[in-house]
Amino acid sequence: MVGCAMGSIRTRADTGLLFIDFRYQGQRCREQTALKDNITNRKKVQKVLDHIEAEIATGTFEYRKFFPGSKNARKFDIPSSLPQHAAPSTVIQKESTMAIRTEGVAGTPLLSEFAAVWYAEKEVEWRKSHKKNIRADIELRLNSRFGNWEVSRITKADILAYRADLAKVQARGKETTLSNRRINKIINLLRQIINEAADRFDFLTPYRNIKQLKVQRVDVDPFTLSEVMQILTTIREDFRSFYTVRFFTGMRSAEINGLKWKYVDFERRLILVRETIVDGEEEYTKNDSSQRDIQMSQAVYDALKTREKVSKGIGEYVFCTRNGTPLDNKNVTNRVWYPLLRHLGFKLRRPYQTRHTAATLWLAAGENPEWIARQMGHTTTEMLFRVYSRYVPNLTRQDGSAFERLLMQNLPAVTQDNPVASDTKTAQDEVCHE
Repeated sequence: MVGCAMGSIRTRADTGLLFIDFRYQGQRCREQTALKDNITNRKKVQKVLDHIEAEIATGTFEYRKFFPGSKNARKFDIPSSLPQHAAPSTVIQKESTMAIRTEGVAGTPLLSEFAAVWYAEKEVEWRKSHKKNIRADIELRLNSRFGNWEVSRITKADILAYRADLAKVQARGKETTLSNRRINKIINLLRQIINEAADRFDFLTPYRNIKQLKVQRVDVDPFTLSEVMQILTTIREDFRSFYTVRFFTGMRSAEINGLKWKYVDFERRLILVRETIVDGEEEYTKNDSSQRDIQMSQAVYDALKTREKVSKGIGEYVFCTRNGTPLDNKNVTNRVWYPLLRHLGFKLRRPYQTRHTAATLWLAAGENPEWIARQMGHTTTEMLFRVYSRYVPNLTRQDGSAFERLLMQNLPAVTQDNPVASDTKTAQDEVCHE
């Protein structure tokens, strides 16, 4: 290591903030702090400067230990052990960086510190499941790369390099890499945090002209009415009501799993969507527009009446286990839904396609697009025409009766569903209750 002349503590004329001015390996280095020029702060900074000069003198100084997010640090990184865009080692991050932060030497907070503040301020706006996802992405994705970088030191080049690295990461539980949609989600989270920090600490955001990765449009893949009839006449009797409601209401998985008897209005033939179940916890609906009243067709009315004889005395949920707890979506999907599709020789499709099926059947029946949008929980018909454009026929501007006629003409067996026997209920419990 090359020695250095005595460093100094100086003050920026434009901000009045202290900065350290020293030489290392023959180069002049200046590092900004967030401290105003006063006696107390000068003493704090002087202690750090003394520490720096002592390590330089003994040949043990590591620039990134003191200034992990500094652009200058890259000049002195050892290429074989620290690639240009890699974060410093965990040991250095946790020990030396926190020691320096205690002394107050930093222009802006570390990204991990500011992300924690940002999350605490924003979480009041989010659903529980969204909080969980955001927290996981901050901890596992962002902090692992930039956690000990000063937030103002993250450059556009750093972000683009990180995005390129994400494209090489294997998706969880899959043999493929992360999708562009998933990468965009992670990068957008980083964007929100950095942009907020830039606004608060008055630095120029590096998110300039960074475009979203292109996401390939995926067409919906609904079932035909003939396929729906085969599913409902073949499926186990204890799940016939469940999937009848799914196919003919367009309810999401979280909505039907969270449906309670108090939200089933047989007198007015309405299903009131007010709550959901996500990861076993009760939550608000996906958004405000998802709070809606769905009109029951005769098939749905009969299915719910059948289900009422089985589960209404068990608990508050319409579809539940023998203990009255709501069904587990993953369990039902893997042990009932997919085996049925394989048995019928149908293409494997996510249960969410039942929602798309409801929309396309309503369109095929010639229902009013505004009525369909309300049933689906959309605020406008824009998504309806964008997603289901190829399924839109000449419309007859009805209000639900056309779909009713379609079902009554084609699904007589389903509307005459038999009550579920007690031994069938036990079979359901064995499948869905672990």
